[in-house]
Amino acid sequence: MTGGSDPGGRFAVGAGYACYRGPAIDVSLHRHAAFQVAIAVRGQVTVVDAAGALHRGAALLVPPMAPHRMRAGTELLTFFVEPHCAFADRLRDRCGPGVTVADELHGLREEDVRLARPSSALDPRLVAAMDAVVAPGRSIPEVAAQVGLSPQRLRALARAQLGMPLSRWRVWGRLGRTAEALREGRSLADAALEGGFADQAHMSRWMREMMGLTPGVALAALRPQARRAT
Repeated sequence: MTGGSDPGGRFAVGAGYACYRGPAIDVSLHRHAAFQVAIAVRGQVTVVDAAGALHRGAALLVPPMAPHRMRAGTELLTFFVEPHCAFADRLRDRCGPGVTVADELHGLREEDVRLARPSSALDPRLVAAMDAVVAPGRSIPEVAAQVGLSPQRLRALARAQLGMPLSRWRVWGRLGRTAEALREGRSLADAALEGGFADQAHMSRWMREMMGLTPGVALAALRPQARRAT
């Protein structure tokens, strides 16, 4: 999918990525557990960082855990690229610690970011732990034992290579399950429980914090897709 190929709203979750097309929403500062590539369908996209600086470009790249917010008024194609997939290695080479203008990514397509193989930049044990920890009911000590590390060493590895605790990565996985449940036609309340959240309000807070989207916006983009699939 290119920046101008789909005239309608869309929100998709796939192997190693999520993709949103729709209007930019001016929300409070938030931080993703994934790399974000924000592409303007027309003109430029504007992102405000934690210091209040404006960044503008045809495409902007935001690394994981960098606080930022979008400026409203632009139609966007946004990719959230998970840090354990191979395409994330290319993004690591492009971006600094904050928002980076990356106009060369303006033609990015959905097939470019799908998880084809795991990252070569991350410890394979950490990649395995990232896959395991998103399963419901798995504790960090259980996951650490599964991949042959102590809980302390696994936590240190996540901080060093991901820049975030695995508990935050687990929330990202829960949001993915919630989005899938919404796409399948579940209510917001049921989708929140399916994702492992305490209730709809709990899920809403995390969706704003980690994706910069409200559940209503995500729902409006997901449901047309669900109808086309039936």
